[in-house]
Amino acid sequence: MNFVEELRWRGMLHDIMPGTEELLNKGMVSGYIGFDPTADSLHVGSLAQIMTLIHFQRAGHKPFALVGGATGMVGDPSGKSAERNLLNEEDLQHNLNGIKGQLERFLDFSNDTNSAEMVNNFDWFKEYNFLDFIRDVGKHITVNYMMAKDSVKNRINGDTGMSFTEFSYQLVQGYDFYYLWKNRNCALQMGGSDQWGNIVTGTELVRRKGRGEAFALTTQLIKKSDGTKFGKSEGGNIWLDAVKTSPYKFYQFWLNTSDDDAKTYIRIFTLFDKTTIEAMEAEHTAAPHLRTLQKALAQDITLRVHGEAEYIKAIKSTEFLFGNTGIEFLSELNDEEVLAIFSGVPNFTVDKAELEAGIPVTDLLAAKTTVFPSKGEAKKMVQGGGVAINKEKVGTPDDVYNAGNLINNKYLVVQKGKRNYFLIIVE
Repeated sequence: MNFVEELRWRGMLHDIMPGTEELLNKGMVSGYIGFDPTADSLHVGSLAQIMTLIHFQRAGHKPFALVGGATGMVGDPSGKSAERNLLNEEDLQHNLNGIKGQLERFLDFSNDTNSAEMVNNFDWFKEYNFLDFIRDVGKHITVNYMMAKDSVKNRINGDTGMSFTEFSYQLVQGYDFYYLWKNRNCALQMGGSDQWGNIVTGTELVRRKGRGEAFALTTQLIKKSDGTKFGKSEGGNIWLDAVKTSPYKFYQFWLNTSDDDAKTYIRIFTLFDKTTIEAMEAEHTAAPHLRTLQKALAQDITLRVHGEAEYIKAIKSTEFLFGNTGIEFLSELNDEEVLAIFSGVPNFTVDKAELEAGIPVTDLLAAKTTVFPSKGEAKKMVQGGGVAINKEKVGTPDDVYNAGNLINNKYLVVQKGKRNYFLIIVE
């Protein structure tokens, strides 16, 4: 497998330094990508870089994942309009532990020939004092060179300006590359296209300080076809951590991808080969309503991030809301999982003591909650057979519901028509 060609046909390659492809074709190369430790979980915005390392390792090269314990204390200005909050050492260590566990799901850390390794730049910066750094490293890179970078120019010319802390970031990241080149034989740094300036500062430091040669490669920044930011939902970031983003919501994020984006994402975020993907694309073009690409995309990524058991739950949850799965499925879920399924669905809280005494259905739907704006409308729709509670049609407007009707001793699931769901939480 040719690493660069793999990135090209998948539409991932952006910039590549002359000589990089030739180096990679000679034999095993060690290369790295840096990950930001500002949270204890990566999100789907990090998946493109994770996939880059996966392809790199599959092509026979040795991947290093650098988690920036030191640079996380500084903050990368690339693509940002304001300086971010800096983290203390305790918070950083917590975040590093979470990220390491996630990366181990994707990369092989036990291969005898090209095993992945994880490094933390805090290990080589913690004993490096400021005066030694500016003497040994700073003298090799001119201010003119640093000022020419777009990430610096954009911030200096913006409203907020740029602190010296952030200005120094590219020098710190450049030293990471130099350190790994000298001590771990890393000849290549990879990253998103917004990292090109920081990466080539590292190659320049290798040339000037180490009198050696290092290489750079960047991938396309992921964008959505409608112009909105990739990796976001109405609730914020889509995380790889099941606590921060439930497997159901994670699955739905990919399943709801537009046709245009699905054609891009199936190449970037899955390991399907070219022949398989082209066959899927042809099938999707012939019958787009079947959503072949979206289903394959959602299945592949959810399986790799969360495993088969959570993928099956996500499928069942989808079928529960949009298919014929019975109400008993909810009894298999804990409270967090139930609430995740009904995230974005209107919900109401009813006092348990009142329900135990029994509540007429029209009161339940139009007085204790606002599923209907009036008892009259509730009565009319119940009589027309258009209301279901816990997947069973309400028989008459005189029906009474009590604690015996609760699912998991806590929930009533109301349907108004086929697609309008409401969740009543009884406490």
